[in-house]
Amino acid sequence: MRARIYRPARNAMQSGTARTRQWVLDYAPAEARATDPLMGWTGSGDTQSQVRLRFATQAEAETYARANGIDYVVQQPRERAANIRPQGYGENFATSRRQVWTH
Repeated sequence: MRARIYRPARNAMQSGTARTRQWVLDYAPAEARATDPLMGWTGSGDTQSQVRLRFATQAEAETYARANGIDYVVQQPRERAANIRPQGYGENFATSRRQVWTH
């Protein structure tokens, strides 16, 4: 069984970085999903695809995978650059502004 170790990216509805600092171990699907002919639901008999393990560090996730004989691939996260202005929000109302601040 193959697994992927990664740090999840924030979703489009997040402005913060919650749940992006932990490392996740996900198993690759062992079999394809099938559609139930009566109800039309999609499912499979693969129970490992429902398992998602969270770890504090990448080393912990790799140690767990090695100890349990899991073949794994590590995807390194892309770090985003900090978007910090030098003066910050208070600059908008400073009396020493060179330009007029308008809406």
